[in-house]
Amino acid sequence: MAEPGELMSSVDHAWLRMDHDDNLMMICAVLVLEKAPDRDRLADIIRTRLLAYDRFSQRVVEQGDKAWWQDDGHFHLDNHLHYVGLPGAADEPALQAFASDLASTPLDHRHPLWTMHVIEQYRGGAAIIVRIHHCIADGLALVRVLLSLADDAADPAPAHAPAPPAAHQDSLLERIWHPAQVLVRRATDIGHELFETALDVARHPEHGREMAERVVAMGKELVGIGLMPGDPHTALKGRLSGRKQVAWAEPLDLAEVKALAHAMGGTVNDVLLTVAASALRDYLDGRGESTSDAVHVAVPFNLRPLDRPIESLGNQFGLVIVGLPVHEGDHHGRFRAVQRQMQALKVSAQPLVFYGMLSALGRGPEVLERTALDILSKKASLVMTNVPGPPQPLYLAGARVLQPLVWVPQSGEVGVGLSILSYAGTVQFGVIADQALVPVPAELAALYGSAFQALRDACGEQLSPGG
Repeated sequence: MAEPGELMSSVDHAWLRMDHDDNLMMICAVLVLEKAPDRDRLADIIRTRLLAYDRFSQRVVEQGDKAWWQDDGHFHLDNHLHYVGLPGAADEPALQAFASDLASTPLDHRHPLWTMHVIEQYRGGAAIIVRIHHCIADGLALVRVLLSLADDAADPAPAHAPAPPAAHQDSLLERIWHPAQVLVRRATDIGHELFETALDVARHPEHGREMAERVVAMGKELVGIGLMPGDPHTALKGRLSGRKQVAWAEPLDLAEVKALAHAMGGTVNDVLLTVAASALRDYLDGRGESTSDAVHVAVPFNLRPLDRPIESLGNQFGLVIVGLPVHEGDHHGRFRAVQRQMQALKVSAQPLVFYGMLSALGRGPEVLERTALDILSKKASLVMTNVPGPPQPLYLAGARVLQPLVWVPQSGEVGVGLSILSYAGTVQFGVIADQALVPVPAELAALYGSAFQALRDACGEQLSPGG
């Protein structure tokens, strides 16, 4: 019997099977715009740039323990691009409520797994809500794809000829993408890594010691992950309802964040993670929760070479488990604890280990995958992303993007996600959470600003953007 299409990779299949009524595997984005985008231009951009990637015109077909990508013979843009209005004053709470509704609603598996809702009247401007299933690609790649829909001017000069997806993406990388993470070389899975290691040692015996050390390091990471105790019981963990709520904070000035990082002898990333730890500490303290232990977050770690074009989508990332030191009562102590962890993770094999685990689980029976994910999800209370975005404003179909926000899904028993995205001289903070755990995520989001100010005050210096 002929196969129904292109076989889905084992890692993408693992993310497809993680879909659950309590935790939908969707990457959700909200783009706040200065004005409504031109309808015809937006449709044309989607057709020429987004649909250049086959995954956005293919549906998923499942048979037994396998899944395939199949061209949607009934594909129509109207099934994915929707124009809607917000009730009442069409203000920020209304947009957050509508985004929450969409984040709680499954995608239609009869069609390609993505949608875009355009709100043409929002606070004197407009907004777009995008949903994309995680099996299409990882969040870091999809952020890059979404940004590729935008231009660096409201009316860019027309191209002489349409560029192929790979060349187009490469030029965008040069223009907007500045990696802030330590790069590791691309890997498929642990089995492939070990096989290639064996071949290399056979060809070059002098490399044997170095390769053996890498294998031992990966083995230690795997054992360490397995032995890691579960996160403490707090308001951030518990039974999920499947109802998601989203919120975001007023953006921070990136120049001020950089100035504080310089004054404290650390990096921007150190400051942002410390601010997140402080906000979580304040949130838990406000609910009478104990903060005597660290709270762990799962952080996606890119394995895709950022100096090369995206020639195909799919999931190419690992995870690292980071302990946010909410138990540290002193701001400086919290900052130094974050610094120590970041230094240790720079040489960690955790990303490759997690990627290999996902690859193996995607090939096995679903019950094994779900059991393993339930065990792993006990190790962390939140998922957290920290993505460097473009340093200059972007324009989508003639409308300036004022504020981009992106949330990756949570899996297993994890029901809270935090997102950090730098954009055009600002830092955006977003929260997505199961309503049973964080009933009003706007309360947590609002704590980011006060936590940053408290860290500035603790630094004991009058900081300025140039200082």
